[in-house]
Amino acid sequence: MVGSLLIRADAGSEIGTGHVMRCLALAQAWRDRGGRATFAMAARSPVLEARLRSEGMGITHLAADPGSVEDAIKTAGLARQVGATWAVVDGYRFGAEYQRAVKDLGLRILLIDDNRHAKHYWADALLNQNIHACDILYTSREPYTRLLLGTRYALLRREFLRWVEWRRVFSGKACKVLVTMGGSDPHNVTLKVLQALRQIDVPGLTAKLVVGPANPHLETLRAALPASQDRLLLLTDVTDMPGLMVWADVAVSGGGGACGELAFMKLPFVVMVLADNQQAIAAGMAKTGAALDLGWHNQVTVEQLADTMAELLDDLNMRKRMGRRGGDLVDGLGARRVSEFLCEPSCVT
Repeated sequence: MVGSLLIRADAGSEIGTGHVMRCLALAQAWRDRGGRATFAMAARSPVLEARLRSEGMGITHLAADPGSVEDAIKTAGLARQVGATWAVVDGYRFGAEYQRAVKDLGLRILLIDDNRHAKHYWADALLNQNIHACDILYTSREPYTRLLLGTRYALLRREFLRWVEWRRVFSGKACKVLVTMGGSDPHNVTLKVLQALRQIDVPGLTAKLVVGPANPHLETLRAALPASQDRLLLLTDVTDMPGLMVWADVAVSGGGGACGELAFMKLPFVVMVLADNQQAIAAGMAKTGAALDLGWHNQVTVEQLADTMAELLDDLNMRKRMGRRGGDLVDGLGARRVSEFLCEPSCVT
């Protein structure tokens, strides 16, 4: 019988929303198996919390410094209250001390990681869904720690699953651009993309710029739009990202979790690095041919970005090749695989 799952993750303007959103994908898969899921969060995020509640998730706020021993004690206590034997923990503050404290309190941990942020891993299972994930990253771990590595385990939310069998048709006349810089975009890279779009001379060019729930620059972006906004649109409170990806011919993205979603949707994309933890993801996507990596956002000029987007829109063969390679990387079933792993007899106490 599938029981209760506790998820410990946070969101905010500095750390973005990616930790919570990929945990939502796993929580959805867990609920699809008949289980219950509760999110434990240290910071309040009204928009995200409304989304979680609409999905039937429980929410509890922890009054503790994220990643502290006090956090570990309260997380384990909450797990006992909801009857969870597994805690899914996602965030870079949950280091070795936190993991060991939770383990000592009798709770099993699935830790979601991106770039080996902890000095040592005490978790029962370690999930790194990124393209660069490999065993050698995690030599400092306990003998019992099981590794779930690579895009086979990419956590895509339920709304993507109806597109598993979908085939993209590539148009010779590409003019639709999707822009998604994550849930917060603290450096307002979306503004740079907006400026670049205004320099591109492509007939019928239309762009949809997704502004995440933790983005502090919405009014600045609105002020930067041209008087006629029919071809450059700002979108907030987006719930159907797959639909936007189907609509688009190309995308411009940060190097976070959206890369896996774009690859799954076979959408060619230009990626810029917004944070240290995105460098390996962007480079890996470019190495496979699924994306064009421009590197650090602050080293990319508006002109360079405009030229790259225009080239990709114009090159049908390049877009086809990138789309195929992206589709080969991510099949959309990662959350289901992880939830099945958590239900294995060897993983159940």
